Formats: sequence, structure tokens, C-alpha cells
Amino acid sequence: MDAFIKRYGNCNPNEADVIVAIGGDGFMLETLRAYMGGDTPIYGINCGTVGFLMNPQDLDGLGDHIEAAEPAVIHPLVMTAKTVTGESISAMGINEISLFRQTRQSAHVRLHVNGEVRMEKLICDGVLLATPAGSTAYNLSAHGPILPINARMLALTPISAFRPRRWRGALLPHDASVTFETINPEHRPVSAVADNEEVRNVVSVTAQEDRKTSMTLLFDRGHSLDERILREQFDY
Repeated sequence: MDAFIKRYGNCNPNEADVIVAIGGDGFMLETLRAYMGGDTPIYGINCGTVGFLMNPQDLDGLGDHIEAAEPAVIHPLVMTAKTVTGESISAMGINEISLFRQTRQSAHVRLHVNGEVRMEKLICDGVLLATPAGSTAYNLSAHGPILPINARMLALTPISAFRPRRWRGALLPHDASVTFETINPEHRPVSAVADNEEVRNVVSVTAQEDRKTSMTLLFDRGHSLDERILREQFDY
């Protein structure tokens, strides 16, 4: 980071034409959350490990890369979690909204889509709802489908499902409202996580895409998010 600042200088992000995030995917998510709702595009430089949301390092060509970069517009998920104490907590997830069992007891979850029960009881370690941008993250590790960045869809994916044993999840339209209802939450406590913000002991979680909030990522030509998502599906 110091080398880039020495070469190009630094300024207040509120005065910038482009915000340059230098780090890994975790730092990019932090940056997106910090400037969510603004209209300043963000260009990432990978100094981490995976760097799926980042661009390769090139100290000498930063200006040219930004000038020629291709934009990708993404939308977050918003969740409203209700706890056993009656609290209602809202949070945003750029990658996914996830539910996890809190103890050795498996989670028992009832799934509602647009107000209709679609699965009476999912017995699992957890379940998640992923955006296209997040479909190559935890969703992919849980054997969920990869979604093209411009797909108007969400991935509903179980995490280590025990029953139904062969259920692999579902693809939902982007405007679907999903409610996860925990069954017997006192005996089988469940937590909800929006990216890295956790709410414990939930009784229900409603999640849906927030189309009013958008974020613009910039990617080098030939290194676009669409291209990387395509490559992931062929494992190269």
C-alpha cells in the first residue's frame, strides 16, 4: 500500500473519483460496506490470498487500468432477524445471508419463499442465501451453484443437509423474499450472519435483495467479474 500511496498520493475518499482498495476480498467487503449507498466506484488491488473481487497488482499502470476498467454493479441482501428475546435486528450482506447451528444440535429450519412454506423441515448445519457476487464464495464451498454477475437470481443453498438428504438447494428470482423459521430455537439455537455481522439465537430471518442500494466495482479488461465467474465453472 505504501508504494501505491508514494507513487499516486492519497485523498479523502469523499472527494475521490475512484476509491482504490488494496488488500484481499475481506478488505474489499469492508470497503464496500463502508461506502455502500454512495456512487463512487471501487477498484481493488489484490494483496491478499484469493482476491476474487480484486485486480492484479501493477504499480506502474494503475491510472491506465482504472481508465480502461469495466464496471460491475452489484446489489446487497438485507436481512431482518428476530431473536428469542423479541429483538428485531437488520443487517446488510454483500455476499450472503447465512444461518448456522450454535451447538452440537443440528438446526431445524422451515423455509418460506414469498410467504409460502416450501420446505417444512430442513435438518442441517445451516443454510444460506447468496447473491451472484457471493455465489463463488461460501456458497460455492457449500456446493451451491455459481451465478453470472448479471443473473437476476439468488442461490438458496443448504450447508451439510441431513434431511432431505439429497436436497441441493434452489435457484430463486432476485426479487424473492425468503424467510428462515427456526424450529425449537431454545433447544436447537441458530445464529444468522450477514457477511460478518452475526445475530445469535434467532427465531426467524427474512432476507431479500435491496435493489435500491447498488455498488460499482471496477475490473481490468479481460479480468472482469463475469470472466472470473465463467472460469470458476471450468476450474481454471
